[in-house]
Amino acid sequence: MQYPYRQNSMIEVDETTCLDAARLGDQDAFQRLTDPYQRELLVHCYRILGSFEDAEDVLQETLLRAWHRLDSFEGRASLRAWLYKIATNASLDALDSRRRRVMPTAIHTPANPGDPLPEPVNEFLWLEPLPDTLLDGRPTINPEARYEARESITLAFLVALQNLPGRQRAVLILRDVLGWRASEVAELLDMTVVAVNSALQRARTTMKKHRSDLVPDIVAPVDDEQTASLLARYVEAWEAADSKTLVALLHEDAVMTMPPLPLWYRGRADIQWFLDTYLFTGQAQGRFRLVSTQANGCPAFAVYQCDEASVYRPTALQVLTIKHGQIAEINDFLTFDHRLFSRFGLPLVG
Repeated sequence: MQYPYRQNSMIEVDETTCLDAARLGDQDAFQRLTDPYQRELLVHCYRILGSFEDAEDVLQETLLRAWHRLDSFEGRASLRAWLYKIATNASLDALDSRRRRVMPTAIHTPANPGDPLPEPVNEFLWLEPLPDTLLDGRPTINPEARYEARESITLAFLVALQNLPGRQRAVLILRDVLGWRASEVAELLDMTVVAVNSALQRARTTMKKHRSDLVPDIVAPVDDEQTASLLARYVEAWEAADSKTLVALLHEDAVMTMPPLPLWYRGRADIQWFLDTYLFTGQAQGRFRLVSTQANGCPAFAVYQCDEASVYRPTALQVLTIKHGQIAEINDFLTFDHRLFSRFGLPLVG
């Protein structure tokens, strides 16, 4: 599955011509007009909502609202700013009817070895991973921005973000992630500059309180030699079902989560117990196959498990957090259908 959202730099349109045609009912012109912004709008909605599926729904709602309100666009602000206003308000509307997204670490204490595995909780609770292919890829050049694009979609950042009320969440993203000026945010959210600055200060205080100490100082690039070596050894250990070698690559207080299972493990010993008890049992060598990808600004792997017909089927998407040359988190998103792998453009047979 290939995503239709195109990068801003990949398409040039005559905005005035397309706008005039779209106002006369030309849907193709409207598509050309909005195409350059759809990818970044999707990521913006995702940051607010914490759910890729919800973000896709809200993006479609944004485009529908924009189509019906096109005559109200007066050109005083840019088309991009006008679309961001619609997308932000549509996202805030969606938050009113949805529970906040979390990871198991936010609502449960660590599981104890020996405890039985709970049943999956399939309510709309969990944060969802985002393919890195949707990121712009260009470095942030706006001095107002405090967070790099990749850092601002890490799971740890999103977990902290979920603690903010919707409007504070939007203000922090617009100011500290996208680098918009306070006056621009005030106009977009129909607030005063004083109210924007106040909301931003409260949001920053809350983020500082809730951000995990596992957030890496710098998101390690996969092509970094040390990181590449670590990941290669991780894949080898996993595919060999070698729990001893695998946990030696982990931080002493590493965390392993498995949404939608409402539990998580902390520490090498407990993670190794889980692996040996549930995954690496019997003749496990070759049972799993890992395929590299990128998610939430971090290294990630699609995990395939060999079935009775000797076919490797999708079983999980792992998003790793690396800190100081060790793996600090394994967020293992279990999959029971093809939607997650399709979202990442991954093959459905390993």
